Amino acid sequence: MSDLLEHAQDQQRQAVREAAARLLEARSPGYTLPQPFYNDQRLFDLDMKEIFEREWLFAGLSSEIPLKGNFMTMDVGNSPIIIVRGDNGAIHAFHNVCRHRGSRLCSTERGKVAKLVCGYHKWTYELDGRLLFAGSDMGTTFDTSEYGLHPVHVRSAGGMLFINLAEQPENCEPFFKTLEFYLKPYDMENVKVAASSSIIEEGNWKLVIENNRECYHCDGSHPELLNTLQEFDDTDDPRATEAYKALVAKKQADWDAEKVPYQLVRFGRRNRMTRTPLLEGTVSMTTDGTPACKKLLGRLQSPDMGSLRILNLPNSWNHFMGDHAVVFQVDPIGPLKTRVTTKWLVHKDAVEGVDYDLAKLRKVWDATNDQDRQLVEENQRGVNSSAYQPGPYSATFEFGVVDFVDWYAERMQEALKGQQEPHLQLA
Repeated sequence: MSDLLEHAQDQQRQAVREAAARLLEARSPGYTLPQPFYNDQRLFDLDMKEIFEREWLFAGLSSEIPLKGNFMTMDVGNSPIIIVRGDNGAIHAFHNVCRHRGSRLCSTERGKVAKLVCGYHKWTYELDGRLLFAGSDMGTTFDTSEYGLHPVHVRSAGGMLFINLAEQPENCEPFFKTLEFYLKPYDMENVKVAASSSIIEEGNWKLVIENNRECYHCDGSHPELLNTLQEFDDTDDPRATEAYKALVAKKQADWDAEKVPYQLVRFGRRNRMTRTPLLEGTVSMTTDGTPACKKLLGRLQSPDMGSLRILNLPNSWNHFMGDHAVVFQVDPIGPLKTRVTTKWLVHKDAVEGVDYDLAKLRKVWDATNDQDRQLVEENQRGVNSSAYQPGPYSATFEFGVVDFVDWYAERMQEALKGQQEPHLQLA
């Protein structure tokens, strides 16, 4: 009976893969995706398997686990993960699953432990994942060396932590090395999280990313953000004005003097980083454009660093300024639900109420996040309609969205290569 059930499940999964491959093959480039990619549970499960369990994901900051035994947890779909600091500063990541009966080891978002101990039956693991104790009841032939925690690939790059659940992850060393170079002036080991928020957006994760990858909507939706934000990422933007290009040249001369990198660097469609000025006369993403924190990050001597923008698909975008940074993490929960976590970073020695005011630090992005939540949720409600059809993107205003959707489609098609003609309809 179990073999028959497993065979039926395999057939169903294969049918979904075949149907997804057909939909991607038939899609119109430069248009939004077919409806099932935004609201179908089966395609959400496929996203988690072929995107989130294969790609390098932003997971947090090394400064959040500064000491031996400090840990943080996260979920990648149904897979709970733990990241922990071990001996000699080493950072390890594991599936947060006891090798005994599968219970989660750590149930809190963060904490500090001497050993990793399962609360169910007290199986005890070293911080490097080795099983140390399973109790005498397991018998004399039980070999603890065969029951260490299942490891997860983890990489610290410039103080940002990335994990990958694949057995053999894609080599992203050029991106990681460049990220280390761009973040070196910020001395990320010596920052702290001044504030953190997690909001639930009732929308598909791809709609969350699409919304982030364009500022077509900014003028009518983000008054607080546009007090300081340039709509252009760089001078390659087809809408970039001559005034903006002149400001970029002026600021790049200042940044050369500070010896901080600013050039636009792309790694395919997946990763990019660039430093771009804020509006002239402003230096920080605050409502009045003045610094949110008196104590600057790292070795920086001026707050006027513009915004170092870092994109890591599929789950993160970031803004690094002279006085503080704002980092974002996207975690899909279901086909119609996504968690967006925002962290505001300041120098670790900055004192709240002395060096920074928390309300001022948070105001712009708290407002912007809520505005984006409403936009994504309204987008999702419309996409769910029987009247929805893929619509055209603007090549001028939405080229970043086109890049994301093309990247997503290419990665999925690569994963689905060799599939047969579909025998299941998803749309």
